[in-house]
Amino acid sequence: MKIGLFGINMGHADASVSLPPLVAKLETAGFESVWTGEHVIIPEDYASRYPYNNSGKLGIPAETPFADPLITLSFIAAHSTKLRLGTGINILPQSNPMLLAKQVAALDHLSGGRLLLGLGVGWLAEEFKVMGAPFAGRGKRFDDYLVAMKKVWSGKTVEHQSDHLDWRGFKSHPLPAQRPHPPIIIGGHSPAALRRTVAMGDGWFGFTNDAAELADTLGRLRATAETAGRDPDSIEITALWRGFSDGMEGLEAYRDLGVTRLLVPLHRLGLGDLDENLAQLREDVLRKLPPLA
Repeated sequence: MKIGLFGINMGHADASVSLPPLVAKLETAGFESVWTGEHVIIPEDYASRYPYNNSGKLGIPAETPFADPLITLSFIAAHSTKLRLGTGINILPQSNPMLLAKQVAALDHLSGGRLLLGLGVGWLAEEFKVMGAPFAGRGKRFDDYLVAMKKVWSGKTVEHQSDHLDWRGFKSHPLPAQRPHPPIIIGGHSPAALRRTVAMGDGWFGFTNDAAELADTLGRLRATAETAGRDPDSIEITALWRGFSDGMEGLEAYRDLGVTRLLVPLHRLGLGDLDENLAQLREDVLRKLPPLA
């Protein structure tokens, strides 16, 4: 089991000072990865419904520092040597796919191949409007953009014409250090997201509350893979671990479901004294796991 930290780009008013020592502690403790989230803006009010809790709201004030994911991970890459760098998740259909492909390649190149690229379709229509991107049809744009981005990372001359893009006769370098590209980890619990994971992803990101809730979604993911003729075990499963205080007993419940990476939310680890909680997690869990390769 690999253990990561989720939310590394959220809530740090003093990130330039606080992140380097935190990153050093995470590497020393044996964390495999750190993960960002993405919202370019948080509206003061919105009609869109957040899909991952009963309130339908993010629960994050509009003034919360929410640093750009790729810039934050670049900063962390410069202050670490082993931590993998995950986006959990970047909202592809509201992005410029050529610019994002370039940024992804550069970050993977400069970090020595440490990027884990989490992508999703998004849910916040008000954010799409601010970004100047249409909310309707975002699933089809996601699929088209990802196919096109993989061509950029191939190193070959890019030719891609579609309803959304008209790319002809160019190359983009440097290429990602990981070949053919960083692992693509797709987020979302809808049937369309699960089909997209099976068709286009190397892994899946689960934003669930506990192992019981995750079991239902993973059952649907496995069935989707089997229907499509793909081995479900070829899809790496990453999930939030909100109940990390349960220690190894809680971890085993996720391992039994086929999860290979658990992400501890930083805002929960930081309840009380962060250093004490980190030391406790290291003692209760991280020291009992096999060393990372």
